[in-house]
Amino acid sequence: MRATRIPALRLLRRRRHRFAPEAQTAQLDTDVAAVAVDSMADLPPDDPSPVAEPRWRRYVWKPSAAVAAGLSILLVLSGLTGWLGYRTYEVRQAQQRRALFLEVGRQGALNLTTISGTEAEADMKRILESSTGAFYAQVQNGSQQFVALVQKAQTKSVGTVAAAGVESEQGDQAQVLVTVHVNPADSGGSQQPARSWRMRITVQQVAGGAKMSNVEFMQ
Repeated sequence: MRATRIPALRLLRRRRHRFAPEAQTAQLDTDVAAVAVDSMADLPPDDPSPVAEPRWRRYVWKPSAAVAAGLSILLVLSGLTGWLGYRTYEVRQAQQRRALFLEVGRQGALNLTTISGTEAEADMKRILESSTGAFYAQVQNGSQQFVALVQKAQTKSVGTVAAAGVESEQGDQAQVLVTVHVNPADSGGSQQPARSWRMRITVQQVAGGAKMSNVEFMQ
């Protein structure tokens, strides 16, 4: 009986010894899986992995008080420069307009006092071209009679501006005072005594320049 039982017991021991490592391996895998599940359970649901914040969001530039004050001063200076530039433009425009009024008044006085019997028509045309408004109509109405009289008398006069200045200026017109020395001569060529005339010439600004709109002789 012992001889038959001993081999069976040995075979059983061998089989148990052969399958023991597999059982241990299965048990180890089960433990690792349990630990992994427990670790995942500790994490919050749908927790996204942390992403590095962009550099431009982490380092946002904020102007300091000194920079803000500097920008404010720059804006004020820019506005002041623009205003000064506009004022300079206005002053320059006013000076140019005043110079134009003065020049037209001077030339108008010369046109009125420089008349020749041989060039009476050309002289009258020059006066008309430098006139406007009611004064133009007045000169034009008496132009033919005046030309005929000068041609018949063969008189000649030459005017020279002694002084001129803008008396007043308002809007697009000005009053110009002019003192003119006039040297007349008769048909025989004899020189007559020079005379001085004072005129107040109203100059009106028109398209493309300015012209005389009225002439007043003064004592």
